[in-house]
Amino acid sequence: MLRGLRRRWDSYKYRFVPWLALNLRRKRRTLRYVPESSQDKIISDEDVFETLLKIFKALFINDFSRQAHILAFLPEIKDKYLELLTVEQKLSKVHSCNPLSQHVFSPEEVLFNTLGFMVSRDRSSLVSAGTGVFVTKGFVRKGTVVSMYPGTVYRKHEPIFFQSLGNPFIFRCIDGVLIDGNDKGLSRSVYRSCCRRDQLGPFQMSDESWLTAAPQNPLAVGQYVNNCSHASCVALCLSL
Repeated sequence: MLRGLRRRWDSYKYRFVPWLALNLRRKRRTLRYVPESSQDKIISDEDVFETLLKIFKALFINDFSRQAHILAFLPEIKDKYLELLTVEQKLSKVHSCNPLSQHVFSPEEVLFNTLGFMVSRDRSSLVSAGTGVFVTKGFVRKGTVVSMYPGTVYRKHEPIFFQSLGNPFIFRCIDGVLIDGNDKGLSRSVYRSCCRRDQLGPFQMSDESWLTAAPQNPLAVGQYVNNCSHASCVALCLSL
């Protein structure tokens, strides 16, 4: 019992303000020091936006047969995607000849075909680190966006005490905003509840598939990227 309580305390103490105040100067953790928020730019916003737009567009085209009915409700958006319209016309011709001839790639394959690499979750090579993220195919260049951190976003004034108990997936941004990337327990229920609350008719405002073993967004694995330690470092940095 005491061992279980110790494990929970070790997981929670970094969010316990009195403990932080007593240990901040005495014990320096492996935190990336950023003097100003304006200097917290490992990758420019333009590069991030370009990468995400590129992969999301490729995922949309790959899954076009399931998305066409949604675009029917948004004619003004559909007109802006001339490339998607071209794909739709080609698909309609293919379907008229052979409905089974269309090949749909997996999200991981779309990621590889678009950005040149594939990432997936697996058991970490670090001792007692649980699940980690690996590049399983292709090559990642320095400064490339390789993952996103999905989860429920909490602003400074919003309560997160019960969700944080025994939860190692809470990410604190430099502006104090917290992201709960846990896909189990209470955190999972809170996220799904927010998704259903924000859903507008047939349109989902957020992705729930990252809660499963087969996420539709292949980049939604950032919560499983292990932090560096004094003994070992990682070639990947989380920045939000």
